[in-house]
Amino acid sequence: MLVVLRNRTYRHLFAAQVIALVGTGLATVALSLLAYDMAGANASAVLGTALAIKMVAYVGVAPVVGAFADRIPRRMLLVAMDLTRAGVALCLPFIAQVWQVYVLVFLLQCASAAFTPAFQATIPHVLPEERDYTRALSLSRLAYDLESLFSPALAAALLSLISYNWLFAGTSVGFLASGALVVSVLLPTPTPTPVERTGGVYAKVSFGARLFLATPRLRALLALDLAVAAGGAMVIVNTVVLVRDNLGRTVGDVSLALGAYGAGSMVAALLLPRVLDRVGDRTVMLPAAFVLTGVLTAFSAGAAVTPGPWAWPVLLAGWTLLGAASSVILTPSGRLLRRSVTDADLPAAFAAQFTLCHGCWLLTYPLAGRLAAQAGMPVAAAALAVIALAAAITASAIWPRGDPDRIDALHCHRPSPRRTF
Repeated sequence: MLVVLRNRTYRHLFAAQVIALVGTGLATVALSLLAYDMAGANASAVLGTALAIKMVAYVGVAPVVGAFADRIPRRMLLVAMDLTRAGVALCLPFIAQVWQVYVLVFLLQCASAAFTPAFQATIPHVLPEERDYTRALSLSRLAYDLESLFSPALAAALLSLISYNWLFAGTSVGFLASGALVVSVLLPTPTPTPVERTGGVYAKVSFGARLFLATPRLRALLALDLAVAAGGAMVIVNTVVLVRDNLGRTVGDVSLALGAYGAGSMVAALLLPRVLDRVGDRTVMLPAAFVLTGVLTAFSAGAAVTPGPWAWPVLLAGWTLLGAASSVILTPSGRLLRRSVTDADLPAAFAAQFTLCHGCWLLTYPLAGRLAAQAGMPVAAAALAVIALAAAITASAIWPRGDPDRIDALHCHRPSPRRTF
């Protein structure tokens, strides 16, 4: 897997991604402490609103940037977004009102919504061989999982020496370092938009979404994203209540449960490159969606009975399976996009994937929390299992078995006859 790091351009970009992720993790911890200082017992409400703002920024900004990304030099765009994020992070320690938190979080997440799809669309050009690109996708998945485990530990160590306000400074340094690494390499020039693509601003902004609707396996990918969001929302939203209230365990066990989810994801990401060398994406991704459904269904049944000594190891095993199944779906998604659209359409496709995926989370996050609070954990898990099952069945039905290895999705504005896939 690490052989792709021999490519100097990718090595610098991957290092930029890792450093920026660590900075983001530090900011998450610092923002939680800042919210507690400002709002006290209402800190959860502040953070909940900030999370909603994050999702709104992701859903609203990414397709706009994707529509015009071909007009901006890729390196300039990435560095500008890193500088924006560094500036916002430096401002956070000096705010005094909750509404200022919301404004700065919105600006920070808008910059991230512009950076991430553009970054993702660059990697296929840097690593044109599919074997190398598959390994890069696994490394990226590992980076996200390791960040979720490493950043809180690093923040805890730093907080024993400095105040949390200095974590924002660390975040800013991380984004500046990311920008410096991007500057240090030459990036491919964005492929010009085909001359036959016409239409106004709305047509350009919605183009990526229409690529998904025009391509069966991309529609299936969207359904699979919904299945991942159903399983992930159960873990992220309800783990703390399950561990602390339902099982009566310690704060440290909350970290262990979340770590089990991340560990399952990392193991799957490590194994996937060799598996995908032998079998197709459809063969591994569709069964993973049914695994998500099965784990959520089993958990719903288990949560309805009085917990015993078996409950804790079963929870850890279930969360590990959810993490592994989610990684099996998420890791190959870049391969599907790359093989389904033209080079000119990659930025729009990645932006659409970014937006639609986070739209799924915007649906499942509040559903998981509200149902757990009002109807109980068994009902919440059962509802999410139904969503995952519907998504898995839909993906299986619309993803053709004889799907060709490479297709170029339609330019939705072309007057030429529609092709079938």
